[in-house]
Amino acid sequence: MTLFYIVLATFSGGLLSVLIAASVTVSLLGRVVKHLVGLSTGVLLGTALLHVLPEAFESQASPHALFMTLLGGLMFFFLLEKAELYRHTHHHEGDGHHHHHHFDVEQAGRGGLSVLVGDSIHNFCDGIIIAAAFLADPHLGLVTSLAIIAHEIPQEVGDYIVLLNAGFSRGKALLFNAISGLAAVVGGVLGYFVVGPWESLFPFLLVAASSSFIYVAVADLIPQLQRRLPLRETWLQLLWLTAGLAIPLVVVALSGKH
Repeated sequence: MTLFYIVLATFSGGLLSVLIAASVTVSLLGRVVKHLVGLSTGVLLGTALLHVLPEAFESQASPHALFMTLLGGLMFFFLLEKAELYRHTHHHEGDGHHHHHHFDVEQAGRGGLSVLVGDSIHNFCDGIIIAAAFLADPHLGLVTSLAIIAHEIPQEVGDYIVLLNAGFSRGKALLFNAISGLAAVVGGVLGYFVVGPWESLFPFLLVAASSSFIYVAVADLIPQLQRRLPLRETWLQLLWLTAGLAIPLVVVALSGKH
């Protein structure tokens, strides 16, 4: 059953993002992505700091070694992003980032394939993280999957918009997004068979997962929330952020784990 849950969780994020992208207009997608940034930030930070890291530090592993893993993970994802192999942008025309005209057309035109390659690597890593979390504890796997799905949907939708601006047809952009989403399933299945026998490594894998969540939230999402906005928009950001922090707490409470 654990493998089934891993496949279901890794498949769900990609499927939902494709369904959402296919069902609404591009202008509406842009507004949805903007509002979901705060939600994703809250879910990622809440999951990492309130659930995944505490679970890892409750193990018999050395706290010093776990903190070293956290630092190494942050540096690893920083270097991956520098190499454009770990993309998690949410850019779209009119997103308030003050890009010059047709910024995304130029960006995606230069590197449309790098968007897809980077997204696939990102999804593959997410699949391994989900597998490790489910193998460590099913409740933790549920919360971790929720955090990844909550971030993957706006990420995939943002990439879809970039690909459209690069000249991809709607069908082609959806197809490539769906294929890149399958990398998470591959990562999850591979993680189940490769990571499973190495139970002593679970705490370190959980810390590595947390470093991914924290890096994405702090390096990518929070800077997008720091723009000067009208008071109403600021309150909306805080509302979405608070909702994101609350979601992992509610899921754990409903799942019956204390």
